[in-house]
Amino acid sequence: MNDIRRTVDARGQACPQPVILTRKALVEGGFDLLELIVDDPSSRENVVRFAGYANCVVEGVEEEGPVSRILIRPAAAAPAQERVFARPEPAAKAPDAEPVTVFISADGIGSGDEQLAALLMRAFLYTLTESEALPARIILMNGGVKLAVEGSDSLINLRRLAERGVEILACGTCLEFYQLKDALAVGRVSNMYEIAGLLLQGRTVRV
Repeated sequence: MNDIRRTVDARGQACPQPVILTRKALVEGGFDLLELIVDDPSSRENVVRFAGYANCVVEGVEEEGPVSRILIRPAAAAPAQERVFARPEPAAKAPDAEPVTVFISADGIGSGDEQLAALLMRAFLYTLTESEALPARIILMNGGVKLAVEGSDSLINLRRLAERGVEILACGTCLEFYQLKDALAVGRVSNMYEIAGLLLQGRTVRV
């Protein structure tokens, strides 16, 4: 019996989009073999690594110049003797796990090239929108408040996170300093007293 194959073409897609497309296809299912096409070595490695974490079997990687075709068999369709080589899925968090606060104090990630920093921040927030485990809130301070105002490239991702229940808090002092208080387009204005209290609750991840 021939395998039912699904092809996802992720050529030209920047990280982490190829991995996200792989995850979406695996969740949707309906096939025996997934063919993922990428044209970037980093994307190829990231997809192969993700397939392992997703308990799938990578049956092969076919390379044609810069293009790689990754053949992935979902765990449910893989023979039992092959599944032992796949990594188990990470353990799910308990429902009562402590809340996580993401603290962002700049409109980019890192201190190198500004364009790269901005690209990494957009990619990070987009990846959060596709994640099953979400933080309880995102606190924006200093230059981070620029992410939540009209015209921001990250605004759409912050709005998606807000729609999924993530609280978005922007420092009022910072908005006033940058003269952006009237431009806030997602979340609400907060103050140092509230922010300090929230940072002492649960876990804080600084980006």
